[in-house]
Amino acid sequence: MDCILHHFDISPFAEKVRLVFGLKGLAWQSVQIPVVMPKPDLVALTGGYRKTPVLQIGADIYCDTQRIAVELEQRYPARTLFPQGSKGLCLALANWSDAAFFQPGAGLSMGTNADLPEAILRDRREFFNFIDFAALPDELPHLYARFKAQLQLLETMLADGRDYLLGGQPSWADILGYFPVWMCRGNIRGGDTLLAAFPRVLAWEPRIAGLGHGERSELDAEAALASAREQHSIAEVLVLGEAVPGLAAGMPVAVTPEDYGAVPVAGELVRLTHEDIAVRRTDPRAGEVVVHFPRVGYRVEKA
Repeated sequence: MDCILHHFDISPFAEKVRLVFGLKGLAWQSVQIPVVMPKPDLVALTGGYRKTPVLQIGADIYCDTQRIAVELEQRYPARTLFPQGSKGLCLALANWSDAAFFQPGAGLSMGTNADLPEAILRDRREFFNFIDFAALPDELPHLYARFKAQLQLLETMLADGRDYLLGGQPSWADILGYFPVWMCRGNIRGGDTLLAAFPRVLAWEPRIAGLGHGERSELDAEAALASAREQHSIAEVLVLGEAVPGLAAGMPVAVTPEDYGAVPVAGELVRLTHEDIAVRRTDPRAGEVVVHFPRVGYRVEKA
C-alpha cells in the first residue's frame, strides 16, 4: 500500500518523516495541508488531531512522528532507523529533541522571523502553549541561550569525529537532532551565525540533509480520502489490561496529546500496549479508519 504523508513543506516535524523516506529510499505521496486551521480534510481522517505530519497507509492513520517512524521501520526494515539495537535509545531522545531543543527554537522563530505571516502567528499563539507571547521580546536572550546549549550537546555527541550520532550509520537519533537545526536555517534571526560556532555540527548537517526525501509524488486530499474509504485497516486488536486498568477492546475512549495541541480524538479502542494506542472511528468522508498514536506522550481514558 502507498505511503501518503499529509504535511506542509515548511514543517520541521514533517522534515523528520521526509528524511525517513530518504534514508529508507521509499516512494511516497504528498498531500499538502493548510498551515493553519481549519484543516477539514485532515480532521476527517484523524478525528481532531491537528498536528503535522500525519501518515496514511490505506485506512490506517498514524499520528506523531514517533509512531510514524516505528511503523515505517516495521513495514520497511531495510536501511534501519535503529542500528545496533538502538531503538529504545533513539525513541527516548525524542523528548529531548521535541521539548528541550525544538521549543526554544520555535520561540525564536516566532519572536525573530519577520517573514512569518500574521495568520501563522495568530494560529501559533493559540497552539504553542509553551511560549509566553506577551513576554517573548524579553525572553529572546534566554531562548538563544537555551537553543545554543542544545547545539553544544550535538557538538559534544560528535566530538570524537564520528559521522553520525550513534557511530557509522545514520539513525532516527540523527533525524531527531537535525530537525531543529533545519528549522534554524532561515527561520531564526542570526541562525547561520549561531550554527557557525559549532564546526562538528556544520560538518554533520549536510550528511543528514543528504539522506534526501525519497521518491515523492503529489496527491490531492480527495484522492487520499477515497483511498481510506476503499481500504480496510490491518491493525491487530490488542489491549493489555495492565496498560491502563479498566479499559478493554471496543470501549469508547478519547486519546489526547499531553503537551500542546491537546485536542482529544474519540473512537473505539483497538490497541493499548506500552508502546502504542489505536482507536477505530468512522467519518462520512474517510469511511472507517483506525487512528494510531504512540503510548508515550498521550493520555487515553473512557470517553
